[in-house]
Amino acid sequence: MKDSSIHTGIKPYIHFFSAKYTHVADSHRIFKFIYDDAALDAAFYKHLIRIEPRQEKLRLYLDPLLNFEVAKDLNSKISRNFYVNTRGFIGSGYIGNKVYFESLFSENQAVLPDYLARQANSTTVIPGQGRWKKFKSSGYDYAFSSGFVSIQILKQANLQLGHGKQKIGNGYRSLLLSDNAFNYPYLRLTQQWLKSKVQYSIIYSVLTNMDPATKVLTAGTERLFQKKAASFQYLSCNLSKSVNLGFFQGLIWQAGDYRNQQHLDWQYFNPIIYANLFSYKLNSKNNLLIGSDLKIKLTNKLNIYGQLMVDDLNNKDTLGNDYGFQSGFNWFDAIGIKNFFVQAEYNYVSEGSYRNVPGSLTNQSYSHTNQNLAYTPGYGQELIFIADYKYKRIMFNLKYNYQDIPLKNKNYYYTNTFNARIGYLINPAYNLNISLGITYRNQYFHNFKTLNNEMSYIYLGLRTSLYNLNYDF
Repeated sequence: MKDSSIHTGIKPYIHFFSAKYTHVADSHRIFKFIYDDAALDAAFYKHLIRIEPRQEKLRLYLDPLLNFEVAKDLNSKISRNFYVNTRGFIGSGYIGNKVYFESLFSENQAVLPDYLARQANSTTVIPGQGRWKKFKSSGYDYAFSSGFVSIQILKQANLQLGHGKQKIGNGYRSLLLSDNAFNYPYLRLTQQWLKSKVQYSIIYSVLTNMDPATKVLTAGTERLFQKKAASFQYLSCNLSKSVNLGFFQGLIWQAGDYRNQQHLDWQYFNPIIYANLFSYKLNSKNNLLIGSDLKIKLTNKLNIYGQLMVDDLNNKDTLGNDYGFQSGFNWFDAIGIKNFFVQAEYNYVSEGSYRNVPGSLTNQSYSHTNQNLAYTPGYGQELIFIADYKYKRIMFNLKYNYQDIPLKNKNYYYTNTFNARIGYLINPAYNLNISLGITYRNQYFHNFKTLNNEMSYIYLGLRTSLYNLNYDF
């Protein structure tokens, strides 16, 4: 963190603030492969379509968005093959040197493993990818899109308007605001002060409850869903070259009425962090959550980090107070091996967190399209271990995840997930890769009259890995 303009606690990064930020549109400049064969260069090192006039007033990049995956579950009692068929595109570019834009669209058909299918059926959405409709006998058909415009309105101020998602924190998970839910409309204003040592972000967004927005559905019309407003503030401070401290406030405001009209208080537009905490408290009619995160750079390669989340400390129901914490480390070039990355993380979230405000008349949970806006499992404790190694274009990845979720009457269930993958990077410009892997998942229910869920999922895929999908729950 020698560059004071680097603030890693909020994503996506704004590369206008520092050339050291990695960005999709600039990623082909990072890899220093040089070949004389122009065709080979275009196929394996550059964007598929590039428009770069000499004046550089307009630069445009267009790349495919693919995920062709076939798989087999060795533990499934139903003899069938699983697959994912994703086709789409991602376009990005610049207008001058102050405006960046990006747009993504994807069309998908899939036959999902059993645990993902159960999740999709119960929530009516594919995790992180929106609503679905039935495809053939056991498949799902779904599409999603995202896009934004980033404008550097001043040297130290950036405005983003788009449809996507944000993430707050340095860990694999976030207890404050994560990217595991579906995309949503947002407006984000980011400023930097004190020679870029302080960065302040304000986010206004519109979220969706999967509840009908009208009492009566008019025949021949598309069903409308209930909207709710949200506002987030994040203050990031580089206290030194090695220490970053962040402060967060998130607030879910009352959802729309039966006409889907929202009646917002003027404080919704209040940009000052923690100001609404003093106005509404943690247990008011609006769902308010606060927190902080910390990142300490022990060496140039080794970081430790953590988060603290508080939802309600005056909760008098049987679930008790609502809070959570995170601790972890990541290590680049671990044990002296170049391109070897190791990460370990522990998360704990109490059971009542992120829920509706007690006594609220509408769904004001900390959620969007039936998915948690923050911690993916919702509550409980979790241990994550990740090891990743790259040799030239060959990739090896191991990930282990353990979750322990308490239930009523001292019952509980835990989930073990282990994934091992080997892959080859075909084109670094848009992260096109081919990979072979296996995911083993075992879910054990204590003192329940139900079968435990076990999966041994072997897959082969060709994909452009340009966005995160959180299927480890």
